[in-house]
Amino acid sequence: MERISWHQYFMAQSHLLALRSTCERLMVGATIVRDKRIIAGGYNGSVSGSVHCIDEGCYVIDGHCVRTIHAEMNAIIQCAKFGASTEGAEIYVTHFPCLNCCKAIIQSGIKTVYYATDYKNHPYAIELFQEANVKVEKVALDHTTINLNPNK
Repeated sequence: MERISWHQYFMAQSHLLALRSTCERLMVGATIVRDKRIIAGGYNGSVSGSVHCIDEGCYVIDGHCVRTIHAEMNAIIQCAKFGASTEGAEIYVTHFPCLNCCKAIIQSGIKTVYYATDYKNHPYAIELFQEANVKVEKVALDHTTINLNPNK
């Protein structure tokens, strides 16, 4: 039996986190990794204790749901809350990060972004990642490598 690759393992974790999303528009998951160890995970959803989009609908202003905190931000905030350094870490995200998440990723010291799906890839986000020497690589989840019953 061949083992799952690290990229597929961490990307699968992000897709699993996305299943917890409370956003009706797009389910996103993010996993922050340092030295092949998961230090945080996040999904897009409402502020803790607040109403969720799945319960009351999205709160859209200028084409964006302002009720939702993005998966990348939730994972980075989790690191800050619990004292886990993100300096030099990697992040695995189900979708290409938005411009604001791009800036937060850079500021947090994360050095590599792996994403599975292109999603409104903002040209300025791409430029900022390049300026900050943040490596960005598309690593699609290979559903054929995720076998929950390897004996069959």
